[in-house]
Amino acid sequence: QVQLVESGGGLVQPGGSLRLSCTASGNIFSINAMGWYRQAPGKQRELVATITGGGSVKGRFTISRGNAKNTVYLQMDSLKPEDTNVYYCNAVDIYGINYWGKGTLVTVSS
Repeated sequence: QVQLVESGGGLVQPGGSLRLSCTASGNIFSINAMGWYRQAPGKQRELVATITGGGSVKGRFTISRGNAKNTVYLQMDSLKPEDTNVYYCNAVDIYGINYWGKGTLVTVSS
């Protein structure tokens, strides 16, 4: 089992920046991939970025891994109102099982 906890969400003005953090615990040595998704009310969950590459918000968002390897960050710059979403941390283990955090709300508004 893997547990994921996100932090760093909040209210930011358009054009601002936020950094989200996700820390994994439990059987972290089974983790094969980590990334970030986001979901707006009534919409499907959308891939934002993964450590191995890919994602829908290139250029403004940067994903990175911490030195401890069980932490991933999402640096979000030049935020737009349409970036307002709940952001979820995701991990996939070597068996292909997906784990999700509870999400952190990012609101971009003036």
